[in-house]
Formats: sequence, structure tokens, C-alpha cells
Amino acid sequence: MLNYRDLDWKLIGATLLLSLIGIILIMSAQYHADSEFARNYYQRQLIWFGIALFVFAVIIHFPLRLFDVTAFVVYLITILLLVGVLFFGSTRMGALRWFSFGPINFAPSDLAKLALIFALARFFSYTKLAVASKRKLGISLLLTAIPMALILKQPDLGTSLVFPVILFALWFWSGLSPLYLFLIISPIISLIAASHWLAWAIYFALLLAILFISRPGMFFGITTVVTNLAFGMVTPFLWNRMADYQKLRILSFLDPGNDPRGAGYQIIQSKIAIGSGGVWGNGLLSGSQTRLDFLPERHTDFIFSVLGEELGLWGALIVVFLFGYILYRAVRIAAKCRSRFVSFVVFGAASIILFQLLVNIGMTLGVMPVTGLALPFVSYGGTSLVLSWTLIALLVLADYHWQEY
Repeated sequence: MLNYRDLDWKLIGATLLLSLIGIILIMSAQYHADSEFARNYYQRQLIWFGIALFVFAVIIHFPLRLFDVTAFVVYLITILLLVGVLFFGSTRMGALRWFSFGPINFAPSDLAKLALIFALARFFSYTKLAVASKRKLGISLLLTAIPMALILKQPDLGTSLVFPVILFALWFWSGLSPLYLFLIISPIISLIAASHWLAWAIYFALLLAILFISRPGMFFGITTVVTNLAFGMVTPFLWNRMADYQKLRILSFLDPGNDPRGAGYQIIQSKIAIGSGGVWGNGLLSGSQTRLDFLPERHTDFIFSVLGEELGLWGALIVVFLFGYILYRAVRIAAKCRSRFVSFVVFGAASIILFQLLVNIGMTLGVMPVTGLALPFVSYGGTSLVLSWTLIALLVLADYHWQEY
């Protein structure tokens, strides 16, 4: 029988406060909207908030062993849903990402994040392969690549980026050294650096120096060099294969002024909104960029811009502090759990929250490309809110049962 007094109420309270701040910001962001439908976004978020709390209340009563035993079943069901949405999903803004049931839209890509955590946690917990075993790395990479490829097919680049982050976080938590993690990710760095020959040359010189100093082994060293060369040489080919809107996002990230009325518009207006808020903000319902409809997607992707404009630096710091506390508690819980499976699940959940936090705030400040990733608990979106509260439920459940194996 669950003893409610022993739950981590500080963690739950921080999450509740974030969700309530999100609902207030959504109401403020759409308060001056032209249509009644848009003005009522906060009411729909309130309904989803109630659903999320119900899901949270149900999950904390589950035995942790259930998630362990059903990990691969949940993973397979999610893969089927991701395939199904490509054939039977509803199209919005040119993407097949949702199953529509009347007014309710369900995105299986959010469920896939959770399913991947369970699958990788079970694999890492029970495999007897060495930490840096090629077979272990290969199988875990395959488990990650399948849902990632299906989500890229939708297409949804922003969400797909979460999956390698989960994998790298759990590789690190399984004991893989930071050096190996860097060498594994180095081809991606080479791919990006190769956009300019000088940047690629400097990066390649640094890579060779790291390999010479660390001496990871002849086979691994040669493989790393060859792979980096190959990825660097395909950069022009990949650039030509990218969709026009993806190219514009990258170019606008590098120089928003290159297309101030097009792809760079969101970043420019976001930075104006945050800057105009100053230290104390302009007050709720009083943000000029929000009120005059200059800030696009202000209730979803750019909700942090509304926060900065209306509540200023102090409001932004409060939100960041609340996220910091949640992440601090997550790492503490992951470290003390006796069950390896549960420890991996908790650390994977923390990696999702941290990555989406950094990317969402980064893109509103213009230091990250616009990817469409929501700010957990705060941005408008039912599936995202339910997923975020599901992650908190797993943290609370893990903390309550931390002594169990």
C-alpha cells in the first residue's frame, strides 16, 4: 500500500508549479488572439493537465517490475504505432505525426521516447557484454535508430534528435568513458565542421591530437579517422538533399538577418520579446510582441519568449531554477536506486527533460536552431504534457522504491 506522505512532494510541487506557470503563460499569450478558439487554448491545456495528473496518479501505483518485464513489448507496440501513423495519421503542416480522434490528437513519437528508455534500460541492465563491446554498442544503436528513422520519415527532425541523446546518456550511465563518447559522436561533428574547409581542418587536427594522446587502439583509431573523413565528404551531398525549409532554418540560425521576414522572423521577434522584458518584465497580458501578434507560435515553441517578455529575467530564473531542482533530484534518485533497470530509466528521463529544456530555451535566444521541441510542462500540447508528467511519475516511483532490486 502506497504511503502518500513518503512521496517526494518537493519534486511534485516543483512540477505542479511549472505546469501552472505554463497554463498562465498560454492564457496570456493568446489573450489578445483574434479567434475564440485560440483564446481558449489555456482551457484545453487545463483539461490535458487534469489528464496528466490522472496518468501520474495511476503510474505511481504500478510495481516497477511491470515496466521491466514489459519493456520490449511496449517498444514493439510503439514501433507499430509509428509505422501506422505514416499510413493512417492526419497531416498537419505537411507532416504525418498524429492520430486524430475527434478533437484529440495523439503523437506516438512522444510515447516512443518513453519506450526507448524502457528498452535500452532493460538491455543495459541484463546484458553481460563489456561496456565498450562493439556488439553492445551496435544493438543499442539499432534499438535507437529504428524509431528515430520512422520519426524522421514523418518528418519531425526536432523530436528525432531526442533519441540519440537518450542513447548517449545511457551509454554514459552504463560506464562508457567520455573519451569513447566523444569519438563515437565525432563523425557528426565532422559533418557539421565540413561546412567550411578551415573549420574542418582545425577540427581534424584536434581529433588526430586526441587520438594520439589517448591511444584508444589501432582498430578503433583507424575506424574513427576513416568515418570522420567519410562524414566530412558527404556534407555537400546531404546539404543538397535537405528540404528547403530545413536549409532556411540552418541559415537563419547562423544569420537571422539573412531572411528577416521569412525564416529568420521567429528568432528575431523572440529575441526582441525577451530583451524588452528586462529584469522585471512588462507584466502579464502586457507584452507588446505577444499582444500585437508579432511573436509566432508563442503558446508552443516560443512560450519562453512570452515568459521573458512578460515576467522578465526574474520569471525566467524561477522557471530555470524549478527545472534545475527537478534534474538535481532525478540524478540523485538514479544514483541511489539499487535496481539497475530503474536507475537507467530515471537517468534517461532526466536526459529528455534536460535536452528539451536546453534546445527550447536555446532556440528562443537564437543560440540553437529552431527545431519545434516543446518546453516540458510549460508549452501547449497535450501529448507532451502527459509524457512529461509520466516521466515525473517514474521519478517519484523510483524514489519511493529505491531500495528494491
